Amino acid sequence: MTKAAKLTRNETLVLDALRQGTGPLTAYQILDMLRPEGIKAPLQIYRALRALSGRHLVHRLESQNAFVACSHGHHEGHRHTVIFLVCHACQTVREAVDPGIDRAVARLAEAEGFAAADAAMEIRGLCPQCQAAGVRQTDETVAPAD
Repeated sequence: MTKAAKLTRNETLVLDALRQGTGPLTAYQILDMLRPEGIKAPLQIYRALRALSGRHLVHRLESQNAFVACSHGHHEGHRHTVIFLVCHACQTVREAVDPGIDRAVARLAEAEGFAAADAAMEIRGLCPQCQAAGVRQTDETVAPAD
Protein backbone atom coordinates (compact mmCIF):
# COMPACT_ATOMS: atom_id res chain seq x y z
CA MET A 1 0.00 0.00 0.00
CA THR A 2 1.43 3.38 -0.93
CA LYS A 3 1.04 6.53 1.11
CA ALA A 4 -1.07 7.99 -1.68
CA ALA A 5 -3.46 5.04 -1.61
CA LYS A 6 -7.00 5.83 -0.62
CA LEU A 7 -7.99 5.10 2.97
CA THR A 8 -10.47 2.32 3.63
CA ARG A 9 -13.76 3.15 5.32
CA ASN A 10 -12.52 1.85 8.67
CA GLU A 11 -9.24 3.75 8.38
CA THR A 12 -11.13 6.95 7.63
CA LEU A 13 -13.46 6.42 10.59
CA VAL A 14 -10.57 5.73 12.97
CA LEU A 15 -8.54 8.69 11.72
CA ASP A 16 -11.55 11.01 12.02
CA ALA A 17 -12.19 9.77 15.58
CA LEU A 18 -8.60 10.52 16.55
CA ARG A 19 -8.69 13.95 14.92
CA GLN A 20 -11.91 14.81 16.77
CA GLY A 21 -10.65 13.50 20.10
CA THR A 22 -9.44 15.84 22.80
CA GLY A 23 -6.52 13.63 23.73
CA PRO A 24 -4.99 10.22 23.16
CA LEU A 25 -7.47 7.39 22.65
CA THR A 26 -7.07 3.69 23.28
CA ALA A 27 -8.25 1.21 20.69
CA TYR A 28 -11.21 0.32 22.91
CA GLN A 29 -12.21 3.98 23.30
CA ILE A 30 -12.13 4.30 19.51
CA LEU A 31 -14.20 1.12 19.21
CA ASP A 32 -16.82 2.51 21.61
CA MET A 33 -17.00 5.72 19.55
CA LEU A 34 -17.40 3.83 16.28
CA ARG A 35 -19.92 1.14 17.26
CA PRO A 36 -22.77 3.28 15.83
CA GLU A 37 -20.88 3.20 12.49
CA GLY A 38 -21.03 -0.59 12.44
CA ILE A 39 -17.57 -1.40 13.76
CA LYS A 40 -18.04 -4.24 16.20
CA ALA A 41 -14.65 -5.87 16.85
CA PRO A 42 -11.36 -4.63 18.29
CA LEU A 43 -9.55 -6.33 15.40
CA GLN A 44 -11.16 -3.87 12.97
CA ILE A 45 -9.71 -0.97 14.99
CA TYR A 46 -6.27 -2.55 15.33
CA ARG A 47 -6.06 -3.25 11.59
CA ALA A 48 -6.95 0.35 10.80
CA LEU A 49 -4.47 1.66 13.38
CA ARG A 50 -1.69 -0.54 11.97
CA ALA A 51 -2.33 0.71 8.44
CA LEU A 52 -2.57 4.35 9.55
CA SER A 53 0.62 4.01 11.62
CA GLY A 54 2.43 2.55 8.63
CA ARG A 55 1.47 5.63 6.66
CA HIS A 56 2.54 7.94 9.51
CA LEU A 57 -0.99 9.28 9.92
CA VAL A 58 -1.28 8.19 13.56
CA HIS A 59 1.21 7.66 16.36
CA ARG A 60 1.15 5.41 19.40
CA LEU A 61 1.99 6.84 22.78
CA GLU A 62 3.78 3.93 24.39
CA SER A 63 3.35 5.15 27.97
CA GLN A 64 -0.44 5.30 27.61
CA ASN A 65 -0.98 2.52 25.08
CA ALA A 66 -3.05 5.07 23.21
CA PHE A 67 -3.06 6.74 19.81
CA VAL A 68 -3.11 10.28 18.42
CA ALA A 69 -3.51 11.61 14.90
CA CYS A 70 -0.30 12.91 13.37
CA SER A 71 -0.23 16.69 13.38
CA HIS A 72 2.74 17.04 11.01
CA GLY A 73 2.59 16.27 7.33
CA HIS A 74 6.30 15.96 6.69
CA HIS A 75 7.06 12.36 7.57
CA GLU A 76 7.18 11.24 3.96
CA GLY A 77 10.62 10.34 2.68
CA HIS A 78 12.37 11.07 5.99
CA ARG A 79 11.97 9.48 9.37
CA HIS A 80 11.70 12.00 12.16
CA THR A 81 12.01 11.47 15.85
CA VAL A 82 8.50 12.26 17.00
CA ILE A 83 8.40 14.19 20.25
CA PHE A 84 5.17 14.14 22.24
CA LEU A 85 4.54 16.88 24.80
CA VAL A 86 2.01 15.30 27.18
CA CYS A 87 0.20 17.50 29.71
CA HIS A 88 -0.33 15.75 33.05
CA ALA A 89 -3.27 17.99 33.93
CA CYS A 90 -5.51 18.13 30.85
CA GLN A 91 -4.07 15.13 28.96
CA THR A 92 -3.54 17.09 25.74
CA VAL A 93 -0.75 15.91 23.51
CA ARG A 94 1.22 18.10 21.14
CA GLU A 95 3.52 16.66 18.54
CA ALA A 96 6.85 18.26 17.76
CA VAL A 97 9.90 17.48 15.66
CA ASP A 98 13.40 18.88 15.88
CA PRO A 99 16.11 18.39 13.25
CA GLY A 100 18.80 18.54 15.96
CA ILE A 101 17.21 15.67 17.84
CA ASP A 102 16.85 13.76 14.55
CA ARG A 103 20.59 14.11 13.98
CA ALA A 104 21.44 13.17 17.57
CA VAL A 105 19.29 10.03 17.41
CA ALA A 106 20.86 9.05 14.06
CA ARG A 107 24.39 9.57 15.48
CA LEU A 108 23.58 7.53 18.59
CA ALA A 109 22.12 4.65 16.59
CA GLU A 110 25.07 4.69 14.18
CA ALA A 111 27.59 4.74 17.03
CA GLU A 112 25.92 1.66 18.50
CA GLY A 113 25.72 -0.09 15.11
CA PHE A 114 21.94 -0.03 15.44
CA ALA A 115 19.62 0.20 12.41
CA ALA A 116 16.84 2.41 13.77
CA ALA A 117 13.43 2.06 12.15
CA ASP A 118 11.81 4.95 13.99
CA ALA A 119 12.06 6.88 17.24
CA ALA A 120 9.63 8.58 19.58
CA MET A 121 10.08 10.54 22.77
CA GLU A 122 7.50 11.52 25.37
CA ILE A 123 7.97 14.62 27.51
CA ARG A 124 5.48 14.95 30.34
CA GLY A 125 4.70 18.21 32.11
CA LEU A 126 2.25 21.09 31.88
CA CYS A 127 0.92 22.75 28.74
CA PRO A 128 0.83 26.56 28.49
CA GLN A 129 -2.92 26.68 29.19
CA CYS A 130 -2.64 24.67 32.42
CA GLN A 131 0.34 26.75 33.52
CA ALA A 132 -1.65 29.93 32.87
CA ALA A 133 -4.56 28.48 34.86
CA GLY A 134 -2.25 28.10 37.85
CA VAL A 135 -1.91 24.34 37.84
CA ARG A 136 1.34 23.46 39.53
CA GLN A 137 3.43 20.40 39.05
CA THR A 138 4.82 18.31 41.88
CA ASP A 139 7.29 15.45 41.65
CA GLU A 140 4.59 12.81 41.31
CA THR A 141 1.33 14.53 40.44
CA VAL A 142 -0.21 17.71 39.20
CA ALA A 143 -2.18 19.74 41.69
CA PRO A 144 -4.32 22.88 41.41
CA ALA A 145 -2.67 26.07 42.59
CA ASP A 146 -3.34 27.02 46.21
